Amino acid sequence: MTATASTWDYVHYEPAEERLRESLCTLGNGYFATRGALPECAADDIHYPGTYAAGCYNRLTSAVAGREVENEDMVNLPNWLPLRCRLPGEEWLTPDTGKVLDHRQTVHLDAGVLERRTRYGLSAGRVLSVRQLRLVHMGDPHLAALRTEFTVSGGVVDLDVEAALDGAVTNSGVPRYRELAGRHLTHVHTGGDGDGTVWLRCRTRTSDIRVGMASRTTGDGAPLTPRREPRRVSQHATLRLEPGRTTTLDKIVALHTSHDPAISDPLQAAVDRVAAAPGFEELLAGHRTAWGQLWRRAGLEVPGEAGAILRLHLFHVLQTLSPHTAELDVGVPARGLHGEAYRGHVFWDELFVLPYLNLHFPEVSRALLHYRHRRLERARASARAIGRRGALYPWQSGSDGREESQRLHLNPRSGRWLPDHTHLQWHVGSAVAYNVVQYCEAGGDAEFLHTKGAEMLLQIARFWADAATWDERLGRHRIRGVVGPDEYHDAYPGAAAPGLDDNAYTNVTAAWVLQRTLAVLRALPGPRRRELVERTALDDSELEQWEDVSRTLHVPFHAGVISQFEGYGDLAELDWAGYRARYDDIRRLDRILEAEGDSVNDYQASKQADVLMLGHLFSPAELRRLFERLGYRLDEDTWRRTVDYYLARTSHGSTLSGLVHGRILARARRAEAWAYCQEALKGDVADLQGGTTGEGIHLGAMAGTLDLVQRGLTGLETREGALWLDPVPLPELSSYGFSIRYQGHWGVRFRLEHGRLEIAVPASDLPPIEVRLPDRTLALRPGDTCRLVLPE
Repeated sequence: MTATASTWDYVHYEPAEERLRESLCTLGNGYFATRGALPECAADDIHYPGTYAAGCYNRLTSAVAGREVENEDMVNLPNWLPLRCRLPGEEWLTPDTGKVLDHRQTVHLDAGVLERRTRYGLSAGRVLSVRQLRLVHMGDPHLAALRTEFTVSGGVVDLDVEAALDGAVTNSGVPRYRELAGRHLTHVHTGGDGDGTVWLRCRTRTSDIRVGMASRTTGDGAPLTPRREPRRVSQHATLRLEPGRTTTLDKIVALHTSHDPAISDPLQAAVDRVAAAPGFEELLAGHRTAWGQLWRRAGLEVPGEAGAILRLHLFHVLQTLSPHTAELDVGVPARGLHGEAYRGHVFWDELFVLPYLNLHFPEVSRALLHYRHRRLERARASARAIGRRGALYPWQSGSDGREESQRLHLNPRSGRWLPDHTHLQWHVGSAVAYNVVQYCEAGGDAEFLHTKGAEMLLQIARFWADAATWDERLGRHRIRGVVGPDEYHDAYPGAAAPGLDDNAYTNVTAAWVLQRTLAVLRALPGPRRRELVERTALDDSELEQWEDVSRTLHVPFHAGVISQFEGYGDLAELDWAGYRARYDDIRRLDRILEAEGDSVNDYQASKQADVLMLGHLFSPAELRRLFERLGYRLDEDTWRRTVDYYLARTSHGSTLSGLVHGRILARARRAEAWAYCQEALKGDVADLQGGTTGEGIHLGAMAGTLDLVQRGLTGLETREGALWLDPVPLPELSSYGFSIRYQGHWGVRFRLEHGRLEIAVPASDLPPIEVRLPDRTLALRPGDTCRLVLPE
């Protein structure tokens, strides 16, 4: 693999790497995406050509370990890619069946195009060259296109060609899910007409989403003949290839679902759209223009290998969450639209995604928060179901906001299905609240804050206040029976019931939610505050309770450090050196221990940042103030000891782990930060989690690396109506630039250059931007450029 700022290039055909390449070569536009599988290859143990539409879910029931288990999945839609060729009477030509002389796949990031070049050796010394250009249109979110060019040398070749739409697909891209039901599509019907258009329609089995797909294939060879098969429709032609002369086939595809606005029938909409679509060249030109506009708005200039990886990360973030997302009712799928891992569910990953989007595509952030608000009533129902007031957002969300976390999960090391208690990660509600506040402060969206934002904050705060119970012995409130971000620990050793008490991250973020919600309510316009109070039956006594809880939540300590949860310091120490010597990779230590008949619950061992997530969300000054408000002293030495303590006890079993630790170490131990930043950068491109990227990218980690250079290393915060900056550039990443969109100012430019910072505000009629640094405050008017020397 070779990479530049504008291309991502794979050479040679490597079957073992194909799933990884398919994920990283995925093309999408926010509405739908298609994995970078070779068009001639069907799903098998090597290839997996999945297509996924944002928000398109279906629910099925499976028999697992003697239990009926219900799962909702993002649906693998009909495959529009198929286009294959063969010599008459021979088997279809693929890299697995043919003689491959050379092979290359290149993602052109600037243009959003996947190029494929393969040379096959044929009989009698002839060589067939296949070049393909693929796009999923960023301008028109319902269109995709595939151009195929055939060129032969060494003699004339007659070539049979087939183009198809395939509805016989299943969700089978994740091996550990294969015991679960995966056939989500039903009522598959196909047809065609005489003008080169074929179509396929179907629907999902239980969610009853109707899908319409139409394809128009044209070329400069023989005419194509349609053929209908069960769950599939195809077009066939025999091409005569003359040496040195290129023959081209263009396949234009349209996709609609019944979720789309302003249509009556998805199939008719798809047929009409593909009929009206221009030719490939015009589609490509419009597609390139749309991508050019996105790149200008995203504005990121980082040199070297890190810059190339960051551009790839940005590319995949924009393919999953584009301006088209602003028109949809969707959340942030943790694995993008790139595969079936985590079943396409929405977790807390928006906590790592929205801080980047807020400063570039705030309309997308707003839409993603609308997804949460539309499911507020479902979150309130979930709280009532456990006897609590307020809103309890699900750890895993899908179509309607119910808790989608699995109740059983498979340990592939032991082959055992085990209870899954991750639904106890109540801290996801704090992530929703944090994103509301961050979005509104970055964009100045008072209308959203005063309406939907305030409604979500109020109900999340109400849940935390009601979940907190008073402990007379401690003289403090406690939140019991939860699971923290670590995820390894879900119970105390030998306990009959799951859940842990006083997870520090959960309690501190709950206190922050209560504090911020009180401030928002105080600042609401009088009439709006009255409406909200009347609608929610909020009274002064409840607000007094919130104030009390926000100051008295318990944060456990042991050995001079913040405890991950009450009793963490009493757990046994793990023989880290011994396990590293026995196993090549201990990132998934939980699976290793369970396969040995042991439990990670017995040890001081974390999968990823838990306590240290506090240092990811809050600046050092804000974190100190939070602890002071809770009645604790968090000085620099205590925080450094806490960082050191958990670094030595973390297996980094999540792609988010290196990201969070790199950001924290940039301030706590700068010399070690870059190693963790590199782990975050290379998590997907090098598949550091051991095969997981082939099941879908890790969107939170990708967006988090963008936010690392945008906010983490610059100390950039948006609060109190100002931009706050406290740069900590790393020696390995000390010179780079980016632009942001801040409270109506488009294209505010930042440039770090060897101890200097330049800020340029584009000319406009907007008011000045207040910029606060540790040693000064500036007011930058539109048209101003400021150059600052940073302290050592």
